[in-house]
Amino acid sequence: MTVRNIAEAKAHAKSLRSALAADGTVLGHAQALELVARQNGARDWNTLSARLAKANPCPFHLHQRVQGRYLGQPFKGEINALSTLGTSYSVSVRFDEPVDTVTFDSFSNMRRVVRGVVDITGNSVLKTSNGTPHLTLSALRT
Repeated sequence: MTVRNIAEAKAHAKSLRSALAADGTVLGHAQALELVARQNGARDWNTLSARLAKANPCPFHLHQRVQGRYLGQPFKGEINALSTLGTSYSVSVRFDEPVDTVTFDSFSNMRRVVRGVVDITGNSVLKTSNGTPHLTLSALRT
């Protein structure tokens, strides 16, 4: 396990607490942060947090709420998989509501989950024939 930023580390700690609680083990937030720190090779949470603060922050993190467009259609959803590919990021987004990826009236193609590669600005590397990114992401502001 390797986290890339503080938000991702905290999301892992939250997931760890939830998973353990489902099995009947109660774990405090601070304890979960300490475990995540050790899983990432740090002595404690303060050490990991300082290391991550100095690193280049990834604009996205696992379980982040996002919004954007997929093949021109607006969506809101959550990042359910994320990995770094050099200066780009491979993401999988689960939409809150299915998105129709076809603009023809005669049929539909509803998608609930999509994968793509985006740059640091959240725009996909792949473009449609008119130059529009297949996927655009931004953090969902609540």
